[in-house]
Formats: sequence, C-alpha cells, structure tokens
Amino acid sequence: MTRVISVSIESWSEFSIKDICINISSGGTPSRKVPEYYLNGVHKWIKTQELKDCNIYDTDEHITDAALKNSSAKIYPKNTISMAMYGATVGKLGIMKSECATNQACCNMVVDSTKADYRFLFYSLLYRREELIGLASGAAQQNLNVGVISNFRINLPTLSEQKVIAATLSVLDDMIELNNQINKTLEDMAQAIFKSWFVDFEPFKDGEFEESELGLIPKGWRVGVLEDIAFINTETINPQNYPETFFEHFSIPLFDEGKFSAFEKGEVIKSNKYVIDSSCMLFSKLNPQFKRVFRPFCKTSKAICSTEFMVYKAKKPIYNNYIYSTLCSGSFHQFVMQNVTGTTNSRQRAIPKNTLNFKMLIPDENALSSYNQIISGIFNIMQRIPEDNKLLSSIRDTILPKLMSGEIRVPVEEVV
Repeated sequence: MTRVISVSIESWSEFSIKDICINISSGGTPSRKVPEYYLNGVHKWIKTQELKDCNIYDTDEHITDAALKNSSAKIYPKNTISMAMYGATVGKLGIMKSECATNQACCNMVVDSTKADYRFLFYSLLYRREELIGLASGAAQQNLNVGVISNFRINLPTLSEQKVIAATLSVLDDMIELNNQINKTLEDMAQAIFKSWFVDFEPFKDGEFEESELGLIPKGWRVGVLEDIAFINTETINPQNYPETFFEHFSIPLFDEGKFSAFEKGEVIKSNKYVIDSSCMLFSKLNPQFKRVFRPFCKTSKAICSTEFMVYKAKKPIYNNYIYSTLCSGSFHQFVMQNVTGTTNSRQRAIPKNTLNFKMLIPDENALSSYNQIISGIFNIMQRIPEDNKLLSSIRDTILPKLMSGEIRVPVEEVV
C-alpha cells in the first residue's frame, strides 16, 4: 500500500551546487587548425548555442578520440546538466541524454543521484536563472564561471519530493519534445515526398521524358534557376519609428529555441528589420551551416524578421510549397555553403544574390498543383505544432516558480 507524505516547505534545506554534484567543470575546444579533430568524429560535442533549455540528443559537430586526447575537452555522462557561462546564451541550459563533450563556454554539472535529482537541479537553475546571471561579471558582456556556479545555493526538498516535482514539470517538457519529434518526422516525410516527385520522378514514370542538362526529365518541364520562380525580399522597416506599435518579430535566437516569434514594441527593437508575411520563406544568412529554414506563418500584418535571414518569396503562389521544399533540400544547402563569406565556422554568411543562381527543375503547373494537394496537409500540421508548444511552455513557465518555491505542493507517495 502507499501513503501520502505531506512535506512542509520549512523542511527544505539549502545547498550549494557543488554539494550535490560529483563533478563541476568546463569543457574545451579542440584546435580548429587540425581538421582531423572534427572529421568523422564519434563523440558528441556541445556548443553554447545548442543549449536551449531542453534535452540534448545530438549535436551539430562531433569530435574524434585524438581531439579529446589533445585538448581540454572531456566526456561527461548521460544526464549531466550543462549551462552556458558567457555570451548571448549566458544561463541557457541543456540536459545531456547521452555521453557528450562540450566547449569551454559550458559549465557541466554531474549530479550525485543519492543527493539530488538531476531534473530538479535543471528546473532550479531555470527558475533562478536571472538571479544567477546577476552574479555574472563583465562590462561588455555578462560572464559566469565555474566557481560562481559551483557556489550558487539552491533549496532542496527531500529526494522523493524532488523527483515528484521534476516529474510533474517533465510531463510538459516531454509533450513539447514529442511535438518536436512529430514535427521532425513531418519534415522528413515532406522531403521524402519532394524527392520522390522531383528527383526520382516516381509519379511520372509512365509518362514521356526528354533530355536536359540535368539528365532525363518529364516532358514539358525545364531546367532553370531559383530566380526564375522566386525573389529575395529586401523591404525593411525601422520599428523604432513606431514606438507604440507591437510587431511580430522573428529572430534567429527565437528560432533556435523553437519559439519562432515574439511580440515586441518598436522601442524594444533597435535596428532595421525585413517586412514579411506568411508567404515568405526564411533561410538563415548567418552561419548557414546550421541550415535554419522555416515558414513564418505570421499571425499579424505587422510581421518582421532579422536581417540575418534571407527572405524568399514565390513569383506565383503555386510555387510556394515547391520553393520551400527546395530550400530544405540537401542540394540547395550544399550550394549555399559553396557561396559563403567568412573563413571560420562561427561567423560565416551566405551571399543572398548568389543563392538565386541555384540550378533546378521547374515542373509544369499541373504537377505542382497535384503536389500541393498532397503536401499542404503536412505543412498545415507543422504550422500548428509551434503554437501548441507555445501554450505548453506557457503552462510550464506559470507553474515552475510555484513548484520550485513550494507555493504549490505535489503529494509524495511512499511505499510502506
């Protein structure tokens, strides 16, 4: 049988983070001058921009055994908590869901499972983030360090109550994560359909084909470039000229966090932005190797986005889905990466006008119409998922401080 244990908030005890961890340390960055440290790497390697207050299952880059041996990078176990210590991402968190290494800007906390639940530490740091960042030093940018984080003190209930509180909050995060997995599956499905139709020509196998510079293609189609069916919108607005107006603002940091957009007053937005609508398609000009591409699905007529995006628009509506699928394709991404400025992976930029020279098939409109009937349903579902996640995040953010402060108590069951 079980009985419910009523635990008083007064019974919570204060500990420093180092009191409940087996190891707290930062990682390291293998030399970029040695390509072999990254080529065919087998160890996941986290950078601070990958810390998005969620679980981390994979990383943008992987490093080799030689990279570990010849740098301060080290492998941390599953369920290690990682926190960004400086830069634009300071205070951002992640939970390693497999063994990972990190760069030196990450503080990595290996929790002693006999003293604390790693998820409870994650939510405590999420709840107290602004307080912790307030301890950061630096005039130009806020910097934390391993010592400050190690000595930061948090309140802990019993281990049993930690687990119950963490499980309650994790339910919402698990739903968000499941939605993200569904979205990824839908993206993969959309790309598979795109490949079937416009690379393998499966629906057209029984029709007539003709020679082209790209090989045999269905009769009536042609070879062209992206500029034949799309253009890059460069219309800008300065939101500061409308200080009392709310804009739906799409930015790269929001996209990285899966939030996509936020409503902000013009006085908050300090630079020119591109004017966009739901017919636009956004591809990150900054660090294009990370392949940030999405459709904004604007909810307002006053929508804007960062000028670090390339804003594509179809010349005819029938091309919308086809262009978006093209932007998501591996061949387009490879072409973009052949036309970048910058010599390091951290600050590369795509050259917008060059991307319009991407050579591609231009199907006839009958084929596109049939394709749109199939693919539109997938994109409509993908449109709703970010909105569902925004609601789930709002619920979590509402109950987080109440649970972590003890204002709301969760019954603890003990087997007797």
